[in-house]
Amino acid sequence: MKTLLLAAVAIAAPAALDKPPVIKEWPVPWGDTRPRDPFLDPTTNRIWFCGQAGNYLAYFVPASGEFKRYDLPAGSGPHNLIVDKTGMVWFSGNLAGYIGRLDPKDGSIKQYPMPDPMVRDPHTLVFDKSGDIWFTAQGGNAVGKLTVATGRVQLIKVPTPNARPYGIKLDSKGHPWFMEFGTNKIATVDPATMQLREITLPRADTRPRRMEITSDDKVFYGDYAGGFLGRYDPATGKVTEWQLPGGADARPYAMVRDDEDRVWVVETSRPNRFVSFDARTEKFSEETPVPSGGGVVRHMIYDPATKAIWFGTDNNTLGQAILPPRTPPAQTP
Repeated sequence: MKTLLLAAVAIAAPAALDKPPVIKEWPVPWGDTRPRDPFLDPTTNRIWFCGQAGNYLAYFVPASGEFKRYDLPAGSGPHNLIVDKTGMVWFSGNLAGYIGRLDPKDGSIKQYPMPDPMVRDPHTLVFDKSGDIWFTAQGGNAVGKLTVATGRVQLIKVPTPNARPYGIKLDSKGHPWFMEFGTNKIATVDPATMQLREITLPRADTRPRRMEITSDDKVFYGDYAGGFLGRYDPATGKVTEWQLPGGADARPYAMVRDDEDRVWVVETSRPNRFVSFDARTEKFSEETPVPSGGGVVRHMIYDPATKAIWFGTDNNTLGQAILPPRTPPAQTP
């Protein structure tokens, strides 16, 4: 079945009256290791992250400033991590074709290799409601599922060649959605049947990279090539795009949603800048530069307890952006 796509390019909305986020950064003690993809451990409140260029996982304790590092098997190339409710750290061994599980208590690592050697680069991981893991493989051109209880890895090849599956999130019904960075498509999988469905975005030169899903199950994406923020409505097939405040050269990368349905995007043209889009009012905030410049902010997570976004930078820092409350709409007298 083909999906009807209705395209609309909206004029950038006037800036909202929200105050800017307050951004703080901490230097990571292991130089030039590309700290990235932080995740909050729900059991300890530690902030875990990958040292992609240093071949390690590590955590940071905000209250004390402590950093602790766990070295990985040679050549692992950690790209992304997530932490389960028991404190186990799951990560993608992006250069070695496996998903790993680190036990912080003793540093032991269990590996779950990809069953197809062509799917050599697990990329981004996300938990479903059962605690199983869905993931993308960019170079392997696949999306997959790891069933945690059994260790079984299922792979679904993407039919479009060189689609480069990238950012991935789950909607409220438990369906994974992911971006195809190598083309102008997004896709979803029915977890009951493992059937994959691609959706072609209206502009041929769109290149969706990271994504977010708002509380109404609308899919937002950052068009890295054209500097747009896009929204796909699965109920209607309609696509709407807004030019980011940074313009065509904004290069939107990391994205996350807060609990007020604001979609936060990092524009990675120099210096990197935070900007939010209020999905309810369809207005952008002012841009806020990352103090270190950022280099590139690649992925981030929102902590509702502290109203803060955590992120890593290519300038070897770990950062926290404390978000302002959403400005209520003006009351009509």
